[in-house]
Amino acid sequence: MEVASVACEKLRSASNPRCIAVFATVMLALCQGAATQAQVAPGRQQVSGNQNQSSPPQEGESGLTFQREAEAELQTGTALTRKGSFREAIPHLLAARGRGANEYATTFNLALCYVGTSQFRPAIEVLNGLRRSGHDGVDVENLLAQAYIGNAQPQEALASLQKAAILSPQNEKLYVFVADACMDHKDYGLGLKVVDIGLRNLPQSARLHYERAMFLTQLDQLDQAKPQFELVGKLAPGSEIGYLAAAQQALFEGEIRGAIRTAREGVKQGYENPALLTVLGEALIRSGVSPGQPEFAEAQTALERAVTQRPNDPASQIALGSLYLTAGRLEDAIVHLKMARQLEPGKPSVYANLAKAYQRHGDAQQAQDALAALEKLNREQADRIGSAPGDRKLGYAGRGATEEETAQPHP
Repeated sequence: MEVASVACEKLRSASNPRCIAVFATVMLALCQGAATQAQVAPGRQQVSGNQNQSSPPQEGESGLTFQREAEAELQTGTALTRKGSFREAIPHLLAARGRGANEYATTFNLALCYVGTSQFRPAIEVLNGLRRSGHDGVDVENLLAQAYIGNAQPQEALASLQKAAILSPQNEKLYVFVADACMDHKDYGLGLKVVDIGLRNLPQSARLHYERAMFLTQLDQLDQAKPQFELVGKLAPGSEIGYLAAAQQALFEGEIRGAIRTAREGVKQGYENPALLTVLGEALIRSGVSPGQPEFAEAQTALERAVTQRPNDPASQIALGSLYLTAGRLEDAIVHLKMARQLEPGKPSVYANLAKAYQRHGDAQQAQDALAALEKLNREQADRIGSAPGDRKLGYAGRGATEEETAQPHP
């Protein structure tokens, strides 16, 4: 069965330099035909498993009914997967497994949903089952690498990536998706290894050089990241990734006016990348704009658009929450900051802003709870920085904790 191209475009629009890797993989799997009839190598068995699989079909009319039900479950599960409703899709895909309804598509989409809901162990089990049945292609190895990263198995992740790279060495998205998984799980050292594998095969890839620069900034190596950002601009001048690299570099280096100028120009060129919109909003906030100024309204518009396009990005949620806090929209600020806390509970700036918002809202106890969480995170952060090896060092995008992350709330 075919997947509508409009759904692929919807998923493709979620892909950006900091997207959730599984969305990118959904686009890859569904747009490139994971829902086609599975082909099994001679002598291999069909995918098997014991997780909620149904009984074999019966002959005659009951068998036809059985297959129609299986096909209906697969269609529902695939539609939900395509929409990103991974948790809701899982029961339907489990019901379709083992019933002859396009077993490869069913099983692969089930693995996608497990990764999308951070159920990495069952995803690994399902994907290894596909491997054993002869489906050890690039899509399976790609998703398996992401699952291993989520399950804190970096060596296995690299092995899967290397297998995929042998099968499809010029596939830029392969390296980007796995690198994004590393970024999501804060394994920056592994991310560098992933990107370096990609760059050996695609040395002129602006996107991979951008990813490399972002990992280096997270490892507090801005001096090494700077030439990578600059190379992106040379390889892809005037492109979306070129504007984003230049704006990010300026923001990291504290060149606020340069970040605003570059991000504005990129947006004017029609690049509605949520990461670029977030940089524009953050830079405008850091420039000291106040409610009532045109630039404040510009920041608000940019961040609201970024959050609409990519609601699962904590950076956009924090920036918008901070802006609403400045504007005195306390309830709106709390909503977005709580969302950021849910997405990235280890981010100190979430609690600094939440403490301010709660205190101004009159919620003294919740303000104190946020401050206690902030103090705990700062202690843990100092311990990690002092004891972790260099490739696991967690930084604040190449800089120390900001004033906002250490400030006490005030009326």
